[in-house]
Formats: sequence, C-alpha cells, structure tokens
Amino acid sequence: MPAGSDVIAPEAVDLPHTWRPFGARIAVIFFGAMLVLMCAFAWFGFDPEIRAKFTFFQRATIVFIGLLYVAAGYAIARSRVDASEAGVRVVNGYKQRDYEWAEIISIHLPAGAPWATIDLADGNTASMLAIQGSDGDRARAAIRTLRALINR
Repeated sequence: MPAGSDVIAPEAVDLPHTWRPFGARIAVIFFGAMLVLMCAFAWFGFDPEIRAKFTFFQRATIVFIGLLYVAAGYAIARSRVDASEAGVRVVNGYKQRDYEWAEIISIHLPAGAPWATIDLADGNTASMLAIQGSDGDRARAAIRTLRALINR
C-alpha cells in the first residue's frame, strides 16, 4: 500500500460528524457504579446503632463528594468534537470553542499523549479531550479523518 493510503477521503465522511471518548466514558460509568454499590453495601452493612451515630454533616459530606464525582463524570461524558461544513466545535468538559476550518493548521496525537491537540493559525494549540489516546485505533481513525477534512 502506498504511504498515506489509509487516509480517509473527506468526501467519505458524512458531515456533521461527532467524535466522543469511549474508554473514559466507560470508566466513569463503571467506577461510578462501583462507588455507589460499595457505599450502599457499607451503609447497609453497619448496625442501625452505628448508622444512627452519623451526623447530618457527615452524611451531607458523602452526598457532596458523590455530586462532585457526577459533575466530573458528566464533564468527561460531555466532551466531544463536532465537525461540520462550517468548521469544528470542540467541547472539553464545560467549555466549548468553535473553530473555522481555515483556523486549523494541523491535528496530532503523539504516542503516549493523553488526548489530541490542534494547532491553530494564531500560534495557539487546543486540546481535544474527546479524542483520547487510550482509545487506540478508534482515536487514530478520528485523527486521520480530521486530517483529511483539514487538508481538503
């Protein structure tokens, strides 16, 4: 195969197209469920007299920590990259940025990097949390597709 033959033609990509992290979303769901189960088993494993010794503040602290986990998990699950005819929308957690195709010079995901980054025409770079290095071939395919769209 000639070099670069694995690059997807931009015509082959239906726009709009969305990329989301896979492994990170699965981890948030799995560990969140495990945390809830562990806390439930621990709580119901206590004798009623031990449970009665917990103050309102202690219970509220546990609920607050759980809500922090939900907020962080939702931010990870919300991360995405949307490509459209107009450009790219990058949603990282609770922050959203829109880039026109002309603003994006390149995209890369170096070996061992946690997520992809884009180089912008103004000299800045931006992280794309939706394309996680831990997603392996899925992330590399997303990078190839976005490069093809950038170069069209």
